Amino acid sequence: MKIAVAGTGYVGLVTGVCLASKGHEVTCVDIDEEKVKTMQQGISPIYEPGLSELMTESMDNLTFTTDFELAYKDAEVIFIGVGTPEKSDGSANLSYVYQVAKQIARTVEGECVVVIKSTVPIGTNDKIEQYIHDKQTNKVGIHVASNPEFLAQGTAVRDTLHASRIVIGTDNLSVCETLQKVYKDFDAPKLCVGRRSAEMIKYASNDFLALKISYVNEIANLCETVGANVEEVTKGMGYDKRIGEHFLNAGIGYGGSCFPKDTKALSWLASFNDKEIRTVKAAIEVNDNQKLKLIKKAKKYYDDFLFLNVAVLGCTFKPGTDDLREAPSLVNVPFLLEDGAHVRVWDPVGTENFKKKIPNEKIQYCSTIEEAIKDADICFIFTEWEDVKKFDISKYKQLMKRPIVLDGRNCYALTAFEGTGTTYGSVGRPTVNDIEG
Repeated sequence: MKIAVAGTGYVGLVTGVCLASKGHEVTCVDIDEEKVKTMQQGISPIYEPGLSELMTESMDNLTFTTDFELAYKDAEVIFIGVGTPEKSDGSANLSYVYQVAKQIARTVEGECVVVIKSTVPIGTNDKIEQYIHDKQTNKVGIHVASNPEFLAQGTAVRDTLHASRIVIGTDNLSVCETLQKVYKDFDAPKLCVGRRSAEMIKYASNDFLALKISYVNEIANLCETVGANVEEVTKGMGYDKRIGEHFLNAGIGYGGSCFPKDTKALSWLASFNDKEIRTVKAAIEVNDNQKLKLIKKAKKYYDDFLFLNVAVLGCTFKPGTDDLREAPSLVNVPFLLEDGAHVRVWDPVGTENFKKKIPNEKIQYCSTIEEAIKDADICFIFTEWEDVKKFDISKYKQLMKRPIVLDGRNCYALTAFEGTGTTYGSVGRPTVNDIEG
């Protein structure tokens, strides 16, 4: 089928490449000319495992352009995958979605299905369809369907090609059949529901997972107080099939492009309609507080960070991506700098993005973990990169001025630090080789 994709961020680019890999003729549209030139050379502008390779393999079916008129005018299906960033009040900014909708309305020359892949508030698909119909230049059949994405950064290609489910939101049987055809060769169950139900499935799914993470983090904090081990607790919980073992890892909170934005958007939507989802509001509050947990732990050893050498391992919100959105490092590093610390940051792929987010000349960027921890007074682990998990922990004692490691992702077994002389603190577990400040 002839398909156009508006937007080449995580959602748009991964969707376009995966559709092309299944034999569809795909044109991806973006307003950034330099970005388009890069993609035309077969180079992915984002770090995502497997994406560059699949992109190269699918270039015969892939076109990248800034010319939306050429892309949209005779497309059978148009996917909208542009960003819906959070506004200051917590609601979703839909200006990019409406901008694409206007372009589609003025350009499309034949019957087509417009698929909103972006995460949008409930009722948006109805409004976009009416907006397109009101603005149409050519009176042809344009139908809008909801098709929320459920991909995670770091596993986006696999999550798209082998999705847990493909949700199609439409009350039009022919539209459902068209999208069933689009996804014919995708290894996933297909579910046709109403548009508003599809929109709500996205929010309800993401917010439930955010709730689960925040709940476990609160349990972890209590475990520290009462002397329990959260890993033993969650292992026991995970055997219960009603609970499951996934999203039970304690840490310093969730980040990324979805959970923070979607919890705030659903909470805002409920409030706007004179409702309140108290569980979601609680999850947001817990997550915000959890991000500074390691700083609070460090206060046991230092009254402040003035003139201390502080090592930071990992600045992305999770491993396998260079995405920094809502990453704990964005909260912690500015705090450390403001408190007078000398900060050294190591991350295998995220440092360039971090420099853009936190443009501070006082930060030293390191190419190895060893370089970051050398002569450090304390070390914070914010991202559970494999390089960190496989690191020779004896080097903490060998290289650090004062071997205190505070791990926000529980990368190591507690037994690994027994007898090493390195103070190892984590989340929801006893501190090993604890010392007084």
